[in-house]
Amino acid sequence: MKTTEEVRHRGFEQTLLSARRTMLMSEILRIALDTFKASKTRFALTALGMVIGTASVILVVTIGLTGKQYILDLIQKIGTNSVELEYAGGGSSPSERVVYNDYLTREDEKAVDQQVPGVMYSSPVLEMHDRISFGSGVVKDTLVLGVSPDYRHIRNLIVTDGRFFDQTDDVEHLHCAVVTQPFARERYGSYDAAVGQTFQIQGIPFTIIGVFKQAVNDFGQSEIQDETVLIPYSVARYFTGTDRVNQIYFSMSSMSDVPDAAKEIVRVVSTSGRHRPNSVYKAQTLAALLTTAAQIADALTAILLLVAAVTLAVGGVGIMNIMLANVRSRIREIGIRKALGATYREIKLQFLAEAIIISLTGGIVGTLVGLIVPLSIGFLTDYSLPFSWWSVFIALTSATLVGVIFGTVPATRAAQMDPVEALKYE
Repeated sequence: MKTTEEVRHRGFEQTLLSARRTMLMSEILRIALDTFKASKTRFALTALGMVIGTASVILVVTIGLTGKQYILDLIQKIGTNSVELEYAGGGSSPSERVVYNDYLTREDEKAVDQQVPGVMYSSPVLEMHDRISFGSGVVKDTLVLGVSPDYRHIRNLIVTDGRFFDQTDDVEHLHCAVVTQPFARERYGSYDAAVGQTFQIQGIPFTIIGVFKQAVNDFGQSEIQDETVLIPYSVARYFTGTDRVNQIYFSMSSMSDVPDAAKEIVRVVSTSGRHRPNSVYKAQTLAALLTTAAQIADALTAILLLVAAVTLAVGGVGIMNIMLANVRSRIREIGIRKALGATYREIKLQFLAEAIIISLTGGIVGTLVGLIVPLSIGFLTDYSLPFSWWSVFIALTSATLVGVIFGTVPATRAAQMDPVEALKYE
């Protein structure tokens, strides 16, 4: 096994030999690699900063994408695929707008279901209020919503006890109800105890067949309150004596269909011939909320990337310091090579190549470390962490740029040395 002194001597002989002719890039790289072989520990410690920096870039992007996906999934559970159609007024004069109402009907819902592609679920919402007794003399003004069975899917409701009413219940006009968890807990003490109990709405008995909760906090975006009762729309309409409703909800098969579907839904209802030409209908969506959340998540990821960039900069400073020390320790070598004909460009390229190799090697190792974490989690667990190949490109490109930027100063200093002064250096 060759000693360090023998390796250095062999490298010095190759330097003398290559300096006698114009150097090729392959020769410059070979000299750089020989230099690293002579000081492996220094090379490894110098590259360590880049390993940490590039691994941080990969992991930061992975964390950012994971957080973004998590936030978007939560918001989507509110009903970002849904379109809310409502009557917004009408009439040609102010007095007519006050007395004239041109509300939506179930016929509008059926027309949209048939004419607008991508509609998966639809439900009218008939809103009522009733004072319901909660025992011990407590009476509360409670929200009662008349909806169709599809409302469960539109609002992503989770039935924790019992069941949700179905098409049979709706068609047969059964007096059944599904209540929120706070309603069940306050009136009956527990969720399961509420199922099968009977209470009255406007003097008519209703049997509780299920208890539900929302899949996620809706940030006040839905009409459901803490204590809400859902009953079949076919039953609720008898309390009002009319088929008219203020709102109809539609759920689309894809979130990307929502903007176009919203416009098409308004067009279908407005041109149906069932409403006056001056009536105004609005379609509202949560697309803006989803877009804002995505922008916030991207901004946070960008901020984290800037923090990771600081780590890369620290690694670059380390490379520059080591290369400056390397230049000082090889002054006589530089002087001999210049005396034998090595040009300014060749000297500069040699030291710049060494800085780039250190930085890029650390970048490659750091990229592999950064990829191992999300891939291992996806392989060993049921969780799948998203990662972007763009982060790999950014990490490797950043590592190369760091080598170029922070290696330029030491390379320039080495190339500018006076060969005479360098040969005198002890």
